[in-house]
Amino acid sequence: MGSDRPFKIPESVLVVIHTPALDVLLIQRADADDFWQSVTGSKDTADEALALTAAREVAEETGIDCGKGSVLAPQLVDWQLRNVYEIYPRWRARYAAGVTHNTEHLFGLCVPGRIEPRLNPHEHTAWRWLPYCEAADACFSPSNAEAILLLPQFAA
Repeated sequence: MGSDRPFKIPESVLVVIHTPALDVLLIQRADADDFWQSVTGSKDTADEALALTAAREVAEETGIDCGKGSVLAPQLVDWQLRNVYEIYPRWRARYAAGVTHNTEHLFGLCVPGRIEPRLNPHEHTAWRWLPYCEAADACFSPSNAEAILLLPQFAA
């Protein structure tokens, strides 16, 4: 990795964006056609608050503002769950030497309906809304699928 771009911090968020009817927004990665996912992203700095990371990633990847002071800010909920998983080998070069695992913190964001996201084309190329069980089935990542299946528990 070049000196102009720092290594990724192996601590990230996963944000399940959903409607009150439990429809889930999935976005397709630009670097992997078969990879549908929820919003994910790493902390920018070690001391960045997880809620700030979550709101920043949602804005960067979908254009949806759920940051502090926004109308949707109260709808961004930290589920107080985390996954520790092995980083896929194809993406390990983004991390410092020897880093093999990431800690992912789960959040939910309830939006009023199936809104159209504004994707960053460098990161994602397509989007779709699916009922939560179908969304879980469509996810490439097992931890993302498991998080989506928890949605009824957290949306209640």
